[in-house]
Order: sequence, then C-alpha cells, then structure tokens
Amino acid sequence: MALRTVMVLVMVVGCVGDQSCSLLGQTTLLFLGTKINLPAYLINGFNYFLFFFLTSFDPREFQFAQILIFALEEINNRSDLLPGLSLGYQVYDACGSVPKAIQSALALMNSPGIYDSLSEPSSCSRHPAVLGIVGVSTLIVSYALIFYTHFSISSIQISHFATCACLSNRKKYPSFFRTIPSDLYQSQALAKLVKHFGWTWVGVVNSNSDYGNNGMATFIEAAHQEGVCVEYQEAIFRTDSREKLLKTVRVMRRATARVVVLFVGLGDLIPLLNVLAHEGDPGLQWVGSESWITARMLAEKQSYSFLRGAVGFAFGNIKLDGLEGFLDSVHPSQDPDNALLREFWETVFQCSFNRSREENRGTLCTGAESLAGLKNQYNDVSDLRISSKVYTAVYAIAHSLHDLLTDLKNHSGRSNISITTYTPQQAREDILFNGHGDTVARYELINWQQEADGTLNFHSVGLYDTSMPPEKTLMINQKKMVWAGGQVPVSVCSQSCPPGTRKAVQKGKHVCCYGCLPYSNVCYLCDLEYWSNENRDHCVLKPVEFVSFEEIMGIVLVCFSLFGTGFTTLIAVVFFIHRDTPIVRANNSELSFLLLFSLTLCFLCSLTFIGRPSEWSCMLRHTAFGIAIVLCISCVLGKTLVVLMAFRATLPGSNVMKWFGPPLQRLCVIALTFIQVLICVIWLTISPPFPYKNMLHYKEKVILECNVGSAIGFWAVLGYIGLLAVLCFVLAFLARKLPDNFNEAKFITFSMLIFCAVWITFIPAYVSSPGKFTVAVEIFAILASSFGLLFCIFAPKCFIILLRPERNTKKHVMGKTNTYTQLKDY
Repeated sequence: MALRTVMVLVMVVGCVGDQSCSLLGQTTLLFLGTKINLPAYLINGFNYFLFFFLTSFDPREFQFAQILIFALEEINNRSDLLPGLSLGYQVYDACGSVPKAIQSALALMNSPGIYDSLSEPSSCSRHPAVLGIVGVSTLIVSYALIFYTHFSISSIQISHFATCACLSNRKKYPSFFRTIPSDLYQSQALAKLVKHFGWTWVGVVNSNSDYGNNGMATFIEAAHQEGVCVEYQEAIFRTDSREKLLKTVRVMRRATARVVVLFVGLGDLIPLLNVLAHEGDPGLQWVGSESWITARMLAEKQSYSFLRGAVGFAFGNIKLDGLEGFLDSVHPSQDPDNALLREFWETVFQCSFNRSREENRGTLCTGAESLAGLKNQYNDVSDLRISSKVYTAVYAIAHSLHDLLTDLKNHSGRSNISITTYTPQQAREDILFNGHGDTVARYELINWQQEADGTLNFHSVGLYDTSMPPEKTLMINQKKMVWAGGQVPVSVCSQSCPPGTRKAVQKGKHVCCYGCLPYSNVCYLCDLEYWSNENRDHCVLKPVEFVSFEEIMGIVLVCFSLFGTGFTTLIAVVFFIHRDTPIVRANNSELSFLLLFSLTLCFLCSLTFIGRPSEWSCMLRHTAFGIAIVLCISCVLGKTLVVLMAFRATLPGSNVMKWFGPPLQRLCVIALTFIQVLICVIWLTISPPFPYKNMLHYKEKVILECNVGSAIGFWAVLGYIGLLAVLCFVLAFLARKLPDNFNEAKFITFSMLIFCAVWITFIPAYVSSPGKFTVAVEIFAILASSFGLLFCIFAPKCFIILLRPERNTKKHVMGKTNTYTQLKDY
C-alpha cells in the first residue's frame, strides 16, 4: 500500500469535428456488472480529458503520472481504440496532505469551476460529467471519492492501489472497482504459506492503519482456520516514538515464535527496521506483505542484511516497451506552463528556475539536466508491479468509453463516429474480475537471497493463483529457496509428543501449546499398514515384502534369466555361422531363428517380475510373457506341422508341401500370436493389473504384489498358452515314429512334455504359495519351460554341429527316406 494518493478523473468531453455543443443522448454503460446512466456531450474544441492528482513529488508518484500520460499517448496513436478521438490530461497536487486530497475530491461535487479551464461557459449549458476516477492509494481518500461517485450517477472509480477488503462490498460501493487484488486474498495466501512450512506458532506486526489493521485481521482469521496460532500482535506507525518501537522489538526478541509476519506499509516499516538494525540481528524468519517485499531500497541497505531469507507475496512484474525512453525524455521545455513538472525538476536536481529561490536550492536550473542520468524510483522500470496497475486502469477506462460510444452510435444512428474493435496494446497479463468487482488474485512468491557479494536479490520461487484448482492454488519450488540459517526454520509452540505419550490441551493457552501425557491402559487399533512396536506403545510401519533385486532369491533368479538369455544368444550365433549346413536348413531355419528370438524374450520377461511392483511393470509382466511364449509355441507348432507335412509329401501323388510352404508357415505364426495380442489388449483395456498391498495374508508385514485385475483376462492368457501347448504336444506325439535318422518331432514331443508338466504343476503351486513366493513360482515356471524348449529342441542339433560334424551331412540326415529333400527348403 503506497503512502501517497493518486487520482485520475476521466471527463466525458469530446469533439469529432462539429463546431457546436450538442447532447448526443443518454445511455446506460454496463461496466463490470454496474449500470451507469451517462449523458454524453460533444463540446467545441476539446477531446476527452483525464485529471491526475498527486499527493507530493515523490519520484514513484510522479512515475505514476507519467505512466498515465504514456498510456494516453499509446491510446491516442491507436486506430482500433477510440478512433478519431484523443484523450488529454491535467495533473493536480494534493500537497502531501490527505485533507487536501479530500478537498480536491469534494470540489468535484460542489464546484463546477474545476472545469472552467476546459470549456467556455457558453459552449454548453451543462458541465461535462466525470466518467471515472482511476487511482487513490489511501483508504480514506478512496472513501471520499467513493462518496463522490456514489452520488454521481455517471461516474465509477477504478483504483490501482486501494487493496482494502472492505471495498469489495458491492452493495455499499457499487461504483468502485480496482485493477489490484484485494488484501483478502493476500492474507489468505500468507496463512497458507506459513502452514505449508509447518510454522504453527508465529508473531505478527501490522501498520496501525486501515491497510495494516484490516489485512492483519483477515490473516489472523485465515491462520486460525489453517491451524496456525498467533503468539503476539503489535501495531506500529511511522510517527511512533523510538521507545514504542523498542518495546515492539523487545516483544519480538522475548517471544518463542521464530517467524514474524509483517503486514506493514513501507513507510511504517523503515523506522522499525532502523531500531532492529541498531539492536542487532534478532535471528527471525520474516514473512512480508506486498507493500515492502520487493522494496529495492531495503535490499540495498547493508544494515538491513538480517532480512535475508525473507519470503512474501508480490504482484507479478511486467515490462512496458518504450516506457524507459519515455520517462527519460520528460523535460520542462516540452510544457513550459506545467508548474508541477518544473517543481519536480527542481526537486530531483536540487536547483531552481527562479533566481529569487536560487539561494535555497543552491544552483540555477539550466535545462541541460537529464533524467536519464538519474537512478531513483522515477526512472526505475525494472519493477513495475504497481506502476503497471495505473497503465491497466487507464486502458480499462478507455475500453469502457470505447464501448459506450459504440453503444451511442448504435442507438443514435450518427455516422460521423467511427468505432472499430479494439485489442490490448502491451497487456502482458489477463485481468479477470470476480463477482465483487475484484481482480482474480495472482501473486509471485518472493525469496530474499544473499549473493556472493553480500547484496540481497529478489528471486521468484512460487506462485499463488486463485483461478487454479484448490490443490494447485499455492505452488512452491522449495529447491530454489534459500534460508538465513541454511534450512527451513522451525516455529512451533510445542514439539511433537514422543512415542508412548499423547497431546493434552493446557488450560488458558493456545491449542498449539500442548503438553504430552503418557498413555493410559486404553488401547487403540493401528491402521492396516501399521502394527505395534515391541513396547506396544506406538504404531510403526509394517515391513513391505516383494521379490527384490538385492535379496538372494532375486539375485539367483536374475542369474538364471541372464544365463538363459546368453545361452540362447550363443546358440543363435552357432546356427548363424552354420546356417548353410543340412542340420540347420532342415525343418525351416527361419522358424528356428524366430524360435530362438522368442525364447530370448521369455527369459528377459522373467526380469519384469522382480523388483517393486509399479503400474507399468504389473501390466507388462503378464502380457509380455503371454505374447512371447505364444510366439515361441507357434514356432514349435509350425515346425511340427512341417515335419508332418514333409512325411505326408513322400507318399505317391501328394503335393501337401506345395500348400504349406514358408509363406503359409509365417502366416500361421502371425495369426496364432495375434490372437494372444488381442486377448492382452482387451484385458488391459477392461481391467488391467495394478500394484496391490496385500495386508490380509500376514499380520506382521505387507506383501506388495500385482493384482491381476480381471481374473478372466489372466486365465484366458494362460488358457490360450495351454491350448497351443497341448495341440503342439499331440501333433508332435503323432509324428514321433516317422522314419528318419533325425526326426525333430521326437525332440519337440519331449520338450512339450516338459512344458506341459511345468505349467500343470504351476497352477496348484501358484495358488498355494504365500507372499512373494507366488511371484517366485511364476518366475520359476517361465524359466523352467523356456530351458526345456531350448535344450530339448536345440541341444541335439548343437551336439552334431559342434561335436559330430561328420553327421552334419545330407546323406546322414536323409537316412532311410528322402525326407530331407522336402525339409531343406521349408
């Protein structure tokens, strides 16, 4: 909250070429839900005017006035906003006095003389109406201007700095609006902030003004709702004596709360900081309001270094392109009759344009001085958090006036007023209003961090946005935060009670200050994830059990899986090297390599069953293995059918192999595997597996496992595997005695016998195994069946290739029949 008063008045006076004054009519302006009856005039020789009231020549206040002019020039140069019309301005000085500012406001109501410089008495019989007032920084002047706008049916007030929550009462102040959030939201944000860091025991200091008293009252109420207790409350003002400020400092030092919330205006805070600097670093954590948390003058003062680590909320900063050059270009020569500009020039350069006052100022103003060389709040455009609100307020007035004239054109039928749709010029933020006429609150969380050179800088470490869902309203990046003590401060009245004790409220003290009493013989149940400790006086977490990579059983299973993967890869390399030999070419070498690939996937799939179950691993482990093992069995089934068809083809007049060539074999494998893929997709879509904490099987521990989700989907996957395995076993069994020196059907029969035996014994073992051993049984079944297929089908071939190469001939493979001739190409 600023210490000055700034007012902007928009006069509905305009000219579009007519040389006479006439009443255009009366219309109703709907501005943010408020209806205003507005008589509109055209007055000879003038466009629209804005009046700006300064309280003093504070550089920041004068910057506000120049930003008003900057915004007006932007609007006047636009063709899409108020086309054909221009806005003017006048600046008035309230002399640093609140009563003087109120007198100026009352003059608007009681005397038309304020407009005499704008229009000749003969121009119109009625004086132009004030469309709106933009600004005012102090609450009391806001009340005076609200009183004016309340009795002026053609006026509204848009404040850029009046934050009191009391002004949100739409029934009492229907014509009041603002481009800055109400303190209600900041107070609530501060309460959520202290709660977020666990600071349940805080001290509070506020300005003894409407800003501080109202803001702190809202904070205390919100803090109580968050479970935060206030140890003490102190009120200060800039005119307080040093003795009173020392008393406040002593209260802060003696208190046990290590966090202090300062809802204080900048002017009220500086005297307190001076006393604190003289007394020494109090070692407190400071939480500040927007009025001082981004005050550069505080951060640059070495004696205030105890503010390092301070946190607080500030309005978002924006950049106005061209503003810096505009501020530096201001010069009295541009407007010689502007007494306020001349006085401002004399104030900042400590000179005088009047020789009679030269002795007091020390030097004579030459006009060669330049504002570009100064470094003060006037030409500092790095922080426009408040100044931009003036810019936004002026544009709000312009947009409403634009809409008003559009409405007049539509109802009066006058074609000489040309209006087009407007777009914002440099608006970097969306200005949203709620039902109370307040903007939706959006604050940055600022953290004061000390740099290597000892200076303090402001860092944005979070965001508070009331337009977001409740769980995302306050977002903080704690990794970017820096604290004075190196870690998050602790500020509680009572520490957590030790095990075996309970909280006991103490009479006459805050609920945050409790005692700890031993438990009586009354027992209470622990939650399902907890059980009692050895002393049976405290609940502790149960151990969580699953097959991990660190335990011995997990390591053994991983070793077998990797061994199977490596051995399968080695066999594939051997087959590739001897791919042109009869023993490899027999019975479709393509299916042999595909079978080796699918076996590799089976071995690797067992690894997904090891480790902490997650959503993805639970869905992957069963479906990946189901698809991989079906691909494997489909290859074996294809090889079995090739053997049967080959011996069938040796009969006179048979052309079976012509129809069951490599293309049909590939199609058979793809079709059979696709059915399993379809089953898995349906399973995952309807009811996929998910991580599950089994707390019913054991009382003393939690079994972390994968729930299959849909039992039908799980058993459908296993059932389809069993169906293909049985079919393959039956066909291989029928072909086991076919004549040949190397009948592969014998080895397929034996491999499928092992496969079926493993999975038949798996079912009762899987159902009856406790805890993590259920997963171990499933992994064992995968590895055992995969090793069975690998060794039974490929071990005899590797034996001949590596140890009996003399048998790896066409003559030996052909044996008693010419079956090899049928097999070598399939």
